[in-house]
Amino acid sequence: MNLLLIRLIIFAVLFFAGLKLYRMYREWKLDREGPQQEGDQGNRMVRCSWCQVHLPEEDALRERGDWFCSGDHRDKYLAERKEEQKEEKKEEQKEENKQERDD
Repeated sequence: MNLLLIRLIIFAVLFFAGLKLYRMYREWKLDREGPQQEGDQGNRMVRCSWCQVHLPEEDALRERGDWFCSGDHRDKYLAERKEEQKEEKKEEQKEENKQERDD
């Protein structure tokens, strides 16, 4: 019985040591091959802020931190944003006027 338990413990230690060595080897291999593979990866995909279509970053247009699939969608999105900002300013002014009247 004791001999079986000792064999089991030795087997477990050898198994975990082998597993640790395999993980170290895999990390070493990935570190060695990592920089070479970065250039081979495909293009990053981005989403058009107007129509939500995904397209490669190389083909997309960027304006003020947003991505667009075409100049038309960029113009529409920016025009809509300007209108929203104008409406927000009007609402803020109305609230300020209302607070001034209440005071």
